[in-house]
Amino acid sequence: MRSISVATSLAVLFSSAALSVVAAGTASAAGATVTNNGGLVVDGALQRVFVGDAANGRVLAADYSGTLVDSHTGFGSVSDLALSDDGTTVYAALPNTHQVVALDAATLDLKATYTIPTDTGPRHLAFAGGKAWFSYGDQWDGDIGSIDPAVDPAGGTDPVAMAQFPTEGTSVGIWGQALLDTDPTRPGLLAVGETGISTDSMAVLDVSDGTAKVTAWYDADYSLNSGIGDIDLVPGADQVLVNGTDRDAWADGKFSKAGAYPGGWGADVAADGLVAQTTAGKVSVYRPNATKPLRTYAVGSTSDWTGSTVRWAPDSSRIFAMVPSGSTFTLKVLTQPTLNVPALTVNAPSSATRAKKLTVTGKISATVPLAAGTRLSVTRTDLESPSGKALASVTVKADGTYSFSDTPPAGGTVTYKVSYAGDAAHTAVSASDKVAVSRAATGLSLNNNGKLYNYGTDVKFTAHLGTTYKNRSVKIYADPFGGDKGKKLIKTGKVDSHGNIAAWVDMTRDTAVSAVFDGDARYAPKTVKATAYARVRISTSLSRHYKTAKIGSTSYYWFHKNTDPVFNTTMTYYPGREHRLDLQVYYQGRWYSSDSEYFKLGTSGKTSVRLGAPGQSGIRARMRSVYVNGSSGDTVNSTTYGGWKYLYFSN
Repeated sequence: MRSISVATSLAVLFSSAALSVVAAGTASAAGATVTNNGGLVVDGALQRVFVGDAANGRVLAADYSGTLVDSHTGFGSVSDLALSDDGTTVYAALPNTHQVVALDAATLDLKATYTIPTDTGPRHLAFAGGKAWFSYGDQWDGDIGSIDPAVDPAGGTDPVAMAQFPTEGTSVGIWGQALLDTDPTRPGLLAVGETGISTDSMAVLDVSDGTAKVTAWYDADYSLNSGIGDIDLVPGADQVLVNGTDRDAWADGKFSKAGAYPGGWGADVAADGLVAQTTAGKVSVYRPNATKPLRTYAVGSTSDWTGSTVRWAPDSSRIFAMVPSGSTFTLKVLTQPTLNVPALTVNAPSSATRAKKLTVTGKISATVPLAAGTRLSVTRTDLESPSGKALASVTVKADGTYSFSDTPPAGGTVTYKVSYAGDAAHTAVSASDKVAVSRAATGLSLNNNGKLYNYGTDVKFTAHLGTTYKNRSVKIYADPFGGDKGKKLIKTGKVDSHGNIAAWVDMTRDTAVSAVFDGDARYAPKTVKATAYARVRISTSLSRHYKTAKIGSTSYYWFHKNTDPVFNTTMTYYPGREHRLDLQVYYQGRWYSSDSEYFKLGTSGKTSVRLGAPGQSGIRARMRSVYVNGSSGDTVNSTTYGGWKYLYFSN
């Protein structure tokens, strides 16, 4: 019970609880991801890619799609991997425990563990001449060793041999834990790149008989390179590729400059001589001795590619790259690396008139030249042909340019797609451009805009559609005011023979009604809107009176002068809604406003307010409830006045 006398009101507090549901994510196949790159080798026979995890001591196996299929954990740290020539054994260097482990390539089961008698390695691995070669040492005292898997230690012979870098022909040994690389096409060669100094000291060793002999040696004067971070033997040539950039040839035991690729950071060379080169965020493929890339893959945005690695599949069908992203490296698979990617442009006018001729131009180019007379296919997509309509193909001119004309039959967005099917040296490529083609305007109207209705009135909204081409359908939406109800489709269909379509709305709130014509091939879309308004439902009553009787022609509720009348209101409920209670007093033939005050509705939509007794007889008063749009706590209905209730106080 609330009371109204000298501006007294009571507040009613409401509370609500909300539940939220978190949807579970969709499961997907895991990829090979490591914290620090610890080696990457590819097994063509098993079509497996092996990845070393330096930080977490794991060896991972992925398939040729990059999906993780197996792992072996518990190694402490893995610094590099190597694969036996027959592809059956994966070797992993474990510098923390000073071991090399041999794993079954098919199962990742442990086959053998080799203890390396050093406290500085092993660091890098390579397999050549039937042995697994490893580097070890510190900056000032490096060397290489080998493991002969054919030797059974149970027979008393140690399969591990240390200090294998030849001093004969090199005058000094190597500094640092050297980089190692082999060439599958010449399995008896081993490339060695020093890491302990900032110069370009390197060697190529012949290990075909199990003993390392110097084939070529270069020592420390910066004339070829400036520090070695990556070294690769180049198949088919007496060359090494340093840091993915410099080609250095050897002859008569010496190295000399042989050329360079555009600046890179690291690389791998395929058996056919193709070079996969890494730079920041890119992997580029070069033909032997080329200066322009055959193709380039954008594989990341980071500029920190320290520790990134690329490896070719033995058949050159794909490239595998360990790509840095934040604090991890993820295995990426790059397909069709031997195909050049043409650049194709399409230039159509930004706008055009329907049924008028327009011209489309463009150009196709490639770093590997295209054949003369190359033809491109053309497809037009529009409202009449949403799946695309093939147009006449176009022949490329000698300079790579082309052009064609077309007369668009339909308006709206028209897309011209030009495609090249590809060939033995090029990938397929396509490009497109859009044209805004004009459409005529049609008439669309909707009735009842601005009208006010009593609460709950069923109102018929009629849309009228003018001339169109093929589409005669209209959608009608109702969007009641208030954030708790959204826009809803209430009618869709074809208009009648008069161009009309109607839908009914139960007017319980102010409502925005819209009619939508989606357009067709010749007439543009159109939307019209009508806003209609709805009052609230109000009913009021008085209690504690002792009778009703008329004064003049007006019916009054009669109260004793010391009785507090109770004014009861029922109003359409909305969260937070209040109603205004107006009180007026009759004096000398006129009604005077005495008080107006807002009271919150209960969740049932009801309130009861007590009016203090006047204590004297002969007083006439009247009361009413009012909903005021905005002032009553919301804006979902139009201002509505309830009827006056008349009171008379007697003795």
